[in-house]
Amino acid sequence: MSTSGVDVDRAARLLLGGGVVAIPTETVYGLAATARDAIAVRRVYDLKGRPASHPLIVHFADADGAGEWAQHWSPETDALAQRFWPGPLTLIVERADFVPDFVTGGLSSVALRVPDHALTLQLLRVVGDGLAAPSANKFGLVSPTTAQHVRADLGNGVDYVLDGGPCRIGVESTIVDCTVDPPQILRPGAVTVEDIETVIRSVAASSGPSRAPGMLSSHYAPKCRLVLVESGARPTEPMSGSTRTLDARVNPSTFAREMYAELRRADDDGIDSLLIELPEPRGIGLAIRDRLSKAAAGR
Repeated sequence: MSTSGVDVDRAARLLLGGGVVAIPTETVYGLAATARDAIAVRRVYDLKGRPASHPLIVHFADADGAGEWAQHWSPETDALAQRFWPGPLTLIVERADFVPDFVTGGLSSVALRVPDHALTLQLLRVVGDGLAAPSANKFGLVSPTTAQHVRADLGNGVDYVLDGGPCRIGVESTIVDCTVDPPQILRPGAVTVEDIETVIRSVAASSGPSRAPGMLSSHYAPKCRLVLVESGARPTEPMSGSTRTLDARVNPSTFAREMYAELRRADDDGIDSLLIELPEPRGIGLAIRDRLSKAAAGR
């Protein structure tokens, strides 16, 4: 199995030598390679089984480093970066000329983020450049929120797992496309519509083809069957086999933090069907509903 620990210098040496390292963030664990290294980034795609046409999020230590990868940095982009970075927000901007196709899926845009995790920010400062990092799991399956999840999914395919403990948010970052006016939310997350509207004048919902990572209609899927019901409703299909019930309504933030671990636990325990009562479609409840609807579509 791959080695894990909290040795930032070792992780940096491996990355700068062309290695692949799993990194903690506040959202989920990422599978990182230096973003200018075509061979290392290819390893990330291969380890995940991810199509090369799917863009990656590039992570930086600060907004100045991220901004160097942008062709244009609009006032709206700057306002969002200043307010929410470091944090669970990814901004899509037109890419600078030097940005390689192999991290953008051939698109003219690039996805940028400054994560809010002390170990990974320290690592990014030591590396001194961007790290391309999708979630550290097999493509389309349940995202990892602990180092143990990464090791279970990817085994010794990863050179090192930087163990930052359990992720404190537990769902992937909000993605905002800043290449359009008004900016569009392409993926909901812990930075909510309401949060964004306190910073910029308006924001639109996604429509049409996406320029964002992780936007398949089926994603985050466990092996067990997911049955999703609205608050107070009964399932419309019969439940069979072993069944477990989860309630996301009472404390959506806590549920989000534990959601992927609960999906994994259901599989580990041999549960056939997982019945989940959905939260209201507001705040982080939108992100929970988005991830669960995609997870349910996968089985």
